Amino acid sequence: MSSGQRRGRWSGVPVRDRPALRRDDLITAGIELLGSPGGPNLTVRAACRAAGLTERYFYESFTDRDDYVAAIYDEVGSAAMASLAKSESMRDAVERFVAMMVDDPARGRLLLLAPEAEPVLARSGARWMPNFIELLQHNLTRITDPTTQAMVATGLIGALTALFTAYLDGRLSATREQFIDHCAELLLHGASR
Repeated sequence: MSSGQRRGRWSGVPVRDRPALRRDDLITAGIELLGSPGGPNLTVRAACRAAGLTERYFYESFTDRDDYVAAIYDEVGSAAMASLAKSESMRDAVERFVAMMVDDPARGRLLLLAPEAEPVLARSGARWMPNFIELLQHNLTRITDPTTQAMVATGLIGALTALFTAYLDGRLSATREQFIDHCAELLLHGASR
C-alpha cells in the first residue's frame, strides 16, 4: 500500500464475511433510530447514514424499509427471549429484562413503545407476544390446568408490558429496585395460584 492510500473499513475482512457485518451495522443503527427517545424516526437514508453505508448495501440485506424494520424488531425480540430463557427464577427473569430494556433504553423503547407508532412493529409485536406468553406459561408449574396456566401467563405478560411501558415512558417514579421488586412479586404471586 502506498503512503497516499489509507486502509478501508473492510481491509482484512474476507469478502464473504462483509455482507453479514454490514447487516449487523444496519441493525445496530436501526435499533437506535427506532428506539430513539422522540419515537421511531427511521428512513432508509437515515439508517445508511447512521451505519456509515450506502443504500446499495442496505438493499444487499433488506428488500425494503418494512423488511428492515421487522428484522430489527426480530433481533431485539430474539435477544430478549434468549436472555429470559436462561433465567433461573422469576426475579432473575425480571432483572434480566430490566437490564436489557432499561439499561439499553433504545431496545426497551423499540420493543415496547415503538409498536404504537410504527405499523410494521405492531404486526411484529403481535407475532412475538405468544412466544413471551408461552415462555412464562412453562414456568407456572404450580398451576396444573393448561387453560388456567395460559390465562394467568397472558394476564401477567399484559400487566408486565403495561408496567415496563410506563417505566420506560417515565410515568412511574419507582426506583430500579422498587420496580424489580414489584414485577418479581407480581410474577411470584401469579405463579403461586
